[in-house]
Amino acid sequence: MDSMPKYYSLIQNVVTKAIQELEQQNYGAAKERLIKGQQDAEDAYCGEEMKEA
Repeated sequence: MDSMPKYYSLIQNVVTKAIQELEQQNYGAAKERLIKGQQDAEDAYCGEEMKEA
């Protein structure tokens, strides 16, 4: 079985933590976490594409 790409596990962890922050009504922190997670996942994805090229 192939392992999941790094960007997938990264964004999965970010979403889980953001949900916890939303449950605590910490909306600003959740928003910041999601934005940073999106950027980090994109960087990881682009890094994997460069390795394949």
